[in-house]
Amino acid sequence: MSVIINNSKIRVENIKKALLDLHKGISVEETGKRLNDLMEQAPYGEVVQAEQELIAEGIPVRDILQYCDLHSEALKGKIENTRVNNVPAGHPVDTFTKENIALQSEIASLKALFNQIDPDKGVDDSLLLKVRAGLNSLMDIEKHYVKKENLVFPYLEKYEITGPPVVMWGKHDEVRQFLKSAQNVFSEISQVSGAELEGIIDLVLSPLIKAIEEMIYKEEQILFPMCLDTLTEIDWYEIYRQSDSIGYCLYAPAEEWKPGLSTIEQAKPADNSRIQLSTGSFTKDELEALFSSLQVDLTFVDKEDNVRYFSHGKERIFERSKAILGRKVQFCHPPASVHIVEKILNDFKSGAQDSAKFWINFKGKLVHIAYYAVRGTNKEYLGTLEVTQDIAPFKALEGERRLLSYED
Repeated sequence: MSVIINNSKIRVENIKKALLDLHKGISVEETGKRLNDLMEQAPYGEVVQAEQELIAEGIPVRDILQYCDLHSEALKGKIENTRVNNVPAGHPVDTFTKENIALQSEIASLKALFNQIDPDKGVDDSLLLKVRAGLNSLMDIEKHYVKKENLVFPYLEKYEITGPPVVMWGKHDEVRQFLKSAQNVFSEISQVSGAELEGIIDLVLSPLIKAIEEMIYKEEQILFPMCLDTLTEIDWYEIYRQSDSIGYCLYAPAEEWKPGLSTIEQAKPADNSRIQLSTGSFTKDELEALFSSLQVDLTFVDKEDNVRYFSHGKERIFERSKAILGRKVQFCHPPASVHIVEKILNDFKSGAQDSAKFWINFKGKLVHIAYYAVRGTNKEYLGTLEVTQDIAPFKALEGERRLLSYED
């Protein structure tokens, strides 16, 4: 056992020396030969340990950033890893890798566009539009990086692995700057020759693409294997549960990841300040403001016919007070119309109908009143939603409005 430990320590020291040589300016070709020999059987963790120790010994992070890509290039093909490909569908690592596949697809599409450029001719506007569209798609990488920074890195730091997160965050910021520069350049291009566009690609887009590809390699060959070895299933479950609130990069997981029951029971609750829904989350203040901003009035009645909620926008059509909350909806209507309310509710509960709509003239407004059956994932009846709005402005519309024009 001591021989194995000593061999590991020796390899780590040799890796550190090789990385320092890169830092001192010795060529990748020369240093790469030493690394190639050293890394034939070396686990990725020794590279991480070497990097961590260099930071602890006082090498500035900015200096490590400068040769991070160089030593990654030297190590390509020498780090063996199969664990990343064996995680279950829906697991955060599975989602990260599938996001990377989507990113690589966008990059491949951009490269195909570059191959269409003729340096001796002008560039068609449609090609520029496609390049801009590709750049817009790559902007989605922000969610990929934010999930790493805000969900994955804190858990690594909990286990005192601080070097790789610091270095990777710095590389994220480089990609962000490349993206920003590319967006700025292409937002200003209108007419350009093929030769000029090739120059712009070499100056702006090629460094961006290379930086993204390098990060994908670092994630899948170093970061994710290290995380799988270090983080517990409870850690991963917390990352999984909170990923929805940040979103996904060019890919949305189609399958739900279900860890062991004990993991779910032990997991701490996610951020209680946010109301987590299946497709996103809100704070209570955001949700209140959202409903108040809608140009419709909402009232929700639960499956027991109790009024549970009403919105309070600036100009409600039918006045509501908190006194109705908890009351049977039948008692909130005139006796002459209760039979209609009962008919709608019964038809919704039986599944015979899903909506009922009326429109009336009321105080100079053409009021549209719609009732919708609210059903759960198994089509079970959960309640009824009333949506009321003045549709007179819509009836008055003619032609089209394609230019921005604010209402008075």
